[in-house]
Amino acid sequence: MGVQGTLEYLSDMISSAKKGKKKKQFNTVNLKVTRIDCEGCAMKIKKALSGLKGVKTVDVDMKQQKVTVTGYMEAKKVLAAAKSTKKKVELWPYVPYTMVAHPYMAGAYDKKAPANCVRKVEDPMTPMEEQYTTMFSDENPGACYIM
Repeated sequence: MGVQGTLEYLSDMISSAKKGKKKKQFNTVNLKVTRIDCEGCAMKIKKALSGLKGVKTVDVDMKQQKVTVTGYMEAKKVLAAAKSTKKKVELWPYVPYTMVAHPYMAGAYDKKAPANCVRKVEDPMTPMEEQYTTMFSDENPGACYIM
């Protein structure tokens, strides 16, 4: 970092300390936007989202119907701006299947999900049910002596 960068950093710190405002965190917001059919739809969404204060990049994946927005902004504001395009918008519901405890249970498995992804769901098993399922697991060497 050069002298100019150091001075700019110190200036930002002093000005934010005077105002008493906290700096926003760098965020990545993923949205599922239905009916992105053409480049015109993609440009309409990009224009609406890039106009928000703090947005650095907007990436539109037409194949997955996914929009990725990065920058210093809040997810609620991004969601509201995306809804202003008159498209059906929701937060991206998919996560890698390794992040979910039971990826093939009802509600998590989705045929429309991208490759190696499932819907993000809370673990419905109670601790007692979890104990019974791990009792007879192949990973537990003393699980069952009868077999």
